[in-house]
Amino acid sequence: MYRIFVKDHFSSAHYLREYKGKCENLHGHNWGVTAEVSAPKLKKAMVMDFSDLKEKLNRVIKPLDHAMLNDLSAFRKTNPTSENIARHIFKELSRLLPRGLRLEEIRISETDNNTASYSRT
Repeated sequence: MYRIFVKDHFSSAHYLREYKGKCENLHGHNWGVTAEVSAPKLKKAMVMDFSDLKEKLNRVIKPLDHAMLNDLSAFRKTNPTSENIARHIFKELSRLLPRGLRLEEIRISETDNNTASYSRT
């Protein structure tokens, strides 16, 4: 299996509902996002062009950038935790990939030391 990874980032604010602690208050992050895509065989010597994957990832995260996540339809009922943000990005990016490619994982970091992921397995 061949795998490629691209990274991007966005900035946004959120607060956690039904949570007791400082994260129940409005705060923001400069989120880092890594997308992992795989293919069983190469097409034109690559899984896909890195710039094409990055463009698709950017289309997914652009609505999250400089947004209040709790106000977005994806997070009105779903708590905008790192785990749920990763799942949201995974689902949206999966829809944009060409046939034969598989999105394996989305990793999202709210700091250099705190990362969550959502994957197929």
